Amino acid sequence: MQILNGSGVNKAFGGRKAVDNVDFHVDENEILGLIGPNGAGKTTLFNLISGAIKADSGTITYKGRVISGMKPYRICHMGLARTFQKAKNFPDMTVRENVLMGAVFGKKGTDNAAAERKTDEILSFVGLEDFRDKSPGDIALALQKRVEVARALATSPDVLMLDEVMAGLNPTEVGEAMELISKIRGSGVTIIMIEHVMKAIMSLCDRIIVLHHGQKIEEGTPEHISNSKTVIDVYLGE
Repeated sequence: MQILNGSGVNKAFGGRKAVDNVDFHVDENEILGLIGPNGAGKTTLFNLISGAIKADSGTITYKGRVISGMKPYRICHMGLARTFQKAKNFPDMTVRENVLMGAVFGKKGTDNAAAERKTDEILSFVGLEDFRDKSPGDIALALQKRVEVARALATSPDVLMLDEVMAGLNPTEVGEAMELISKIRGSGVTIIMIEHVMKAIMSLCDRIIVLHHGQKIEEGTPEHISNSKTVIDVYLGE
């Protein structure tokens, strides 16, 4: 069952098309990878889906409802959350307070007591209990990224969009991040991930979309993508 769809999505900046007539869909409980060279339009597409920017044309629907042009907080309340390329944690708050922000301002109908319980559950789920009273600026990059994932999860999303959560991590940390993503998917959350770490993309994703100069140039299983001459020439290399 498809949970998220985009049809003819376009966005230009100063005459340059960052997203050029892109069609896409996301199936419920799959992991969809979004790859391509820097500047291909991947994060712009994330911004369009999450409501951070408005599409010039085209339609994006979530659970059958048009979300194009909606405010980000409304989209979040509907069950669609995201992270960012660079962790955007609140430096003057503890790790726990950062995650509590997501629980309080996520889906509607959450009272303070429920938000507190949700926060502690998420901290345990992602393995941040021992860092709950730390400032995000005082912990390692991998943990800072995990705080952002935790805050997004605290909003109780049905779809989680991860924007390069493995960038800058060492091989051990990449492996731990892969385990967490599999665990999140196992909890019933659908995932869309932008990533340049091909080991992670090829291992985790059910399907991959490749963007180049804002256009979708290929789509398919990891095996199909890894053997596509077009993708090899444009992005993967020999």
